[in-house]
Amino acid sequence: MRYLALATDYDGTLTSDDRLSEQAISALERLRVSGRRAILVTGRQLDDLLAVCPCTQLFDLIVAENGAIVYDPASREETRLANPPSKLLIQNLQARGVTPLEIGQILVATHEPHRATVQDVIWELGLEAQVIGNRGAVMVLPAGVNKATGLEYALRELGLSRHEVVGVGDAENDHSFLERCECAVAVANAVSSIKQIAAFVTAAENGNGVIELIDELIANDLCRLQGSLPQHWILLGERADGSAVQFSPYGHNILIAGPSGCGKSTLAAGIIERLIDKDYQVCIVDPEGDYGTLRDVVTLGNQWRAPNVNEVLSILEDPKINLSVNLLGIQLDDRPDFFAQLIPNLQAMRARTGRPHWVVVDEAHHMLPNTWGHAESVLPQQLRETLLVTVHPDHVAPAILAPVDVVLAIGHSPQQTLEEFTKATGQAFVWPVDLAYRADRIVTWFSREALPPFAMQAHPGRAERIRHHRKYAEGNLRWHSFYFRGPDNRHNLKAQNLVVFCQIAQGIDESTWLYHLHRGDYSRWFRHAIKDDFLADETERLERRADLEPWQTRQMIEALISTRYTLPE
Repeated sequence: MRYLALATDYDGTLTSDDRLSEQAISALERLRVSGRRAILVTGRQLDDLLAVCPCTQLFDLIVAENGAIVYDPASREETRLANPPSKLLIQNLQARGVTPLEIGQILVATHEPHRATVQDVIWELGLEAQVIGNRGAVMVLPAGVNKATGLEYALRELGLSRHEVVGVGDAENDHSFLERCECAVAVANAVSSIKQIAAFVTAAENGNGVIELIDELIANDLCRLQGSLPQHWILLGERADGSAVQFSPYGHNILIAGPSGCGKSTLAAGIIERLIDKDYQVCIVDPEGDYGTLRDVVTLGNQWRAPNVNEVLSILEDPKINLSVNLLGIQLDDRPDFFAQLIPNLQAMRARTGRPHWVVVDEAHHMLPNTWGHAESVLPQQLRETLLVTVHPDHVAPAILAPVDVVLAIGHSPQQTLEEFTKATGQAFVWPVDLAYRADRIVTWFSREALPPFAMQAHPGRAERIRHHRKYAEGNLRWHSFYFRGPDNRHNLKAQNLVVFCQIAQGIDESTWLYHLHRGDYSRWFRHAIKDDFLADETERLERRADLEPWQTRQMIEALISTRYTLPE
C-alpha cells in the first residue's frame, strides 16, 4: 500500500453547507477498514468542531485551530502547540470595534473587512504574530504556526512521514499542509491557488469530491500518479546537453557498480543526501563503516559492538531519523545471515509505516552473494526502493539484481560493468557506438526504458569527505593492508588499518622502519590503499628528508594520521 493516510480539511472540503453527509461518513469508514489512517485538519476551534462533527471517532487525530491544537478522539487528550493569544491583542481589537471576534485557545479570528485593523494592531503592539486568510475569514496565529506544522506533529505521533499522506482541501489556509503532503488534491470547488498546487482536482465538489478520492485510494492507491509528482524527483546529474537526469523516489531500484576506488561510495552518499533533503527516510547497511560521517545520519554499531535487528527497528520508528547500520563488529562470513534477519523485518515495517523509504546495501556482493542460498527466500522479487553498491554485479545474487532498473556504471570500465549486469540478469544489451569512456562521467542506463545507456556528470554531494574514513582508521582493509616486512623479509606484520599501522610503527625495529621509509612504501600505501592524496604528499616529503632522526619520522607520520583521522586513545 503506497498511501497510508488521508489528511482532509473540514469546511468546504469534507462538508457541504456546514453539513457532513452520511455518504461522506461511510467513505471515511471504508477508508479506515482499508487499513489507512484519517487525519482532520481544520481552522475551527476544537469545541466548535466537536459540537458539529458527528464522526470525530473516525479520525486518528484532529488538528484544530489551523494547526495550533492536536486532539486525540480516542483518549480525548489535547496538545497545544503554541501559547494562548495576547490579552493586549484581544483588548485592542475589541476597543476598535472588531466584531465578530472569535477567541480560541490560541487562534483569534474575525472577518475579512477587519483585516487592515487586525494588521495595524499587531504592528502597533509589536507582536510576533501572523495573519492568515481563509476565504472570507481572517485568522491570527503565533508566527510559524499553520496547518502544516500541526500535521507534522500529528504524523510524528502516528509514526508516519509526509510521504505516506494524501491531502485534500479547498481554501487558502490549506496551502501549507497540502504542500507538505506527498500528494495534494483539490476538490472541484477549491480556490484557484489550491488547484494550481494539486496533483489533480476531483470531478465533484465538497464531500462528494472527498468520497471520489477515497474510493480511488481504496481501489488502486492512486496508481495513475506513479512517477508523475516531479516536486519529489531526486537529481542524479546532468546529460551532456545540460538537461537534468532525475528519478522518482518510488518504483525504482538502483545499482551503483564499478572497480574499487572509483567513487561509488561518494556517488551513493550524494544520492542519500538528496533523499534525506526531501524527507525520505534512509536505512544504510554499511559493512565497512563508509557512511558514518554523513550529515543527518545516525550510526548504530562499530568495530567493537555489533548492532542487532531490534535496535535498528526501534530507531527507525521515528520517521525523522536516518540510520547507518555499521557491520564492522560482525564477522565477514556472518554478515549475510545478519542481513537475512534484518530485511524481512524492514519489509514488515515498510508494510506498516511505509518506511524506511530507501534501503542502501553497500558491498552488495558480500551481503547478497550469488552463492548464497537464502537470497531468493529473503527477497523473492520484492526488492523496491533499494540502492545496491558493488564492485562486481555478477557476484550478486541474480534474484536481487532482477528488479534493478537504474544502473550507474562508474570507473574506467563501464561497458564491462554493464555487460556483467546484463549477463547476470539475462537482459539484452548493446553498447552505443558513440559512447566513449570519460573519467568525469558516469554511464547511466534506465533499463526499463527503450533508450540506450548515456554519459552523465554526477551531481556532487554537499561536501567532500575523506573516503571510507572509519574503515581506513579502524576497519579491515583485508588485501589492501600494509605489511611491515623489512630487509630480507624478516617480518610479516599486517596493518589492516591506520590504528594498527601506528601501533606497529611505534614498536618495530629501526631498520625495518627505515627500509619502508626510504622505499616510499608509506606514502604509496596512503595514496593507493587509503586513497588520501594529502596524507600521501605530506608523508612523501618526510620520506625525502635526510635531516630527521628515525624516531622523528615515526612521530611526524603518526601525527599526520591522527590529524586526518580520529584514532582511539
